[in-house]
Amino acid sequence: MAQTKTDAPTIDELLTELAALDDPKIRAVNEKHGDDHGVNLSALRAVAKRVKTQHELAQQLWATGDTAARLLALLICRPKAFTADELDTMVRETGTPKVHDWFVNYVVKKNPHAEELRGRWMTDPDPIVASAGWALTAERVVKNADGLDLSGLLDIIDAQMSDAPERLQWAMNTCLAQVGIEHPDHRARALDIGERLEVLKDYPTSPGCTSPYAPAWIGEMVRRKNEAKATQP
Repeated sequence: MAQTKTDAPTIDELLTELAALDDPKIRAVNEKHGDDHGVNLSALRAVAKRVKTQHELAQQLWATGDTAARLLALLICRPKAFTADELDTMVRETGTPKVHDWFVNYVVKKNPHAEELRGRWMTDPDPIVASAGWALTAERVVKNADGLDLSGLLDIIDAQMSDAPERLQWAMNTCLAQVGIEHPDHRARALDIGERLEVLKDYPTSPGCTSPYAPAWIGEMVRRKNEAKATQP
């Protein structure tokens, strides 16, 4: 029996499809958060699911510079296929918060060069690049803190977080919270830093969601951990 093979979409076809999905209302909401696309992310994921992994096509989409195209690229690329230098170039091109977030979480964290880049990026003079390094460090604090100088990280956070640009500040604050949540020996100091610096203390939080203010975040997650332990047989 003959098999029917579906031709892979061209980059022009995908760009046309993404343009058709652009919703002015969604774009207006996203622009308030620093993003510049109007594509519903569920619809974007549906396109990626249909296209499946196509690394060369992902590279072409990324090269367009279009935010929606780059988000699609991050969903259909092969994260392990990028070299460290390619990722270093890409992180400097991420631009919008959503592209930056997906790039770090969907690509860099799955790449074998992640640890090398974490160390390189944390001290980069570009705060956007540095924020990627701190995001990777926050994950290591949770998953594998062996070899990390947690006291040293808290020293840097204490000295620099208050005046850090927004995205870098957010990543440092996440690292602070994770140190307090995951490492009881450093919890008191993490709480003290959060209380003194008051970073994100007044951040609007929806009902039922945990505040990003580090003392509140640490307290809530520790409470949940303790409750889970108490219910274990």
